[in-house]
Amino acid sequence: MAQVTSCDSCNNYSYDEDYECYVCDVNLDEDEMARFLSCAKFECPYYQSDNEYEVVRHQM
Repeated sequence: MAQVTSCDSCNNYSYDEDYECYVCDVNLDEDEMARFLSCAKFECPYYQSDNEYEVVRHQM
């Protein structure tokens, strides 16, 4: 089962002072961007959880 990811909880999602909004730091290629824009349940291959406790639980 694929995990649905949220940009809001990703380490690659950061605030850009120039644009004054949150942006993804990963440069998606054309196919990935098309999937992202066309589907609400996009599974990002670059998702990195910003939850430190989740990482520790996985290591145990």
